[in-house]
Amino acid sequence: MPSRQEILNAKILVVDDSPDNIELMEEILREEGYANVSSTMEPEQVCPLHREHNYDLILLDLQMPGLNGFQVMKSLKEIEKGGYLPVLALTAQPSFKIAALEAGARDFISKPFDLLEVHKRIHNMLEVRLLYKELAQYSRAQQELALHDALTGLPNRRLLEDRIETALQHANRSHAKAAIMYLDLDGFKAINDTYGHAYGDEILKMVSQRLLASSRKEDTVARLGGDEFMVVLGDIHSLADAQGPAAKLVDALVEPFFINDLTLRLSTSIGISIYPDDAESVDALISIADYALYEAKRAGKNRYCSTGTAPTGAAVKTPAKQGVPELVPHR
Repeated sequence: MPSRQEILNAKILVVDDSPDNIELMEEILREEGYANVSSTMEPEQVCPLHREHNYDLILLDLQMPGLNGFQVMKSLKEIEKGGYLPVLALTAQPSFKIAALEAGARDFISKPFDLLEVHKRIHNMLEVRLLYKELAQYSRAQQELALHDALTGLPNRRLLEDRIETALQHANRSHAKAAIMYLDLDGFKAINDTYGHAYGDEILKMVSQRLLASSRKEDTVARLGGDEFMVVLGDIHSLADAQGPAAKLVDALVEPFFINDLTLRLSTSIGISIYPDDAESVDALISIADYALYEAKRAGKNRYCSTGTAPTGAAVKTPAKQGVPELVPHR
């Protein structure tokens, strides 16, 4: 639950066409300890102000010239779509109370004001509003976790498939191509087996950073799980536009990794598929890239391969045996 200090620091807007009513309400709020109170006598300014400040509570008079409170609430609903409309209606008309609630107000205060009622209704409204915001933030955080890999922070398979679909749609509209690069680390299992998963996790995080640093900002770098990654390139025009980035990634990952007192070396094999040359669906493109990855592994690893072309890249230089990382003390 929100603390009392959080409630007193909430952002409040008072809307009334009477300067006396505004002065009275501001005084009531100040005496109670509310520290972030503003006001307006122009109802047409409520929505622009709310967009800018995202108020926790709007104390809204229902009877005003020009736009009345009901019209203001209708416009506020366009801002708070699917959300919590933080309006506490102020009215001297008993018949307006139910109408205000039906229009979207969460509660109402009757004029003339009863001080105890005002304090209680404002406190209750803010408590609910702040709790709602906490839950909304938690929900957004959970959604982010559901779409990103917990170890590396990269998009996971669920988000990746959506990013691929978006890249294909963009390529189709612009009469361009898109590429999928399927990466698997060479020698990673030996690091896990020799030094444990803590070292393996550090390698995966460092690999992620190198992939990001070696890719364009508009490209998607994702982790599929284990030591498998994928890079999605949009807005390319030929296979050569994917082969250059693939070679760059191969070079980036063959550089040594320094962890504590060790220097660890591994490499990566990459399979490439091109939209629409190889396939037009997400699943088919992934399958073709996976097959090309297998061909790169079979050809000696530390290289990239695409369908219809020979695997390209240097043989692994450092390990004495294929798939075994070189371990060098680092001082």
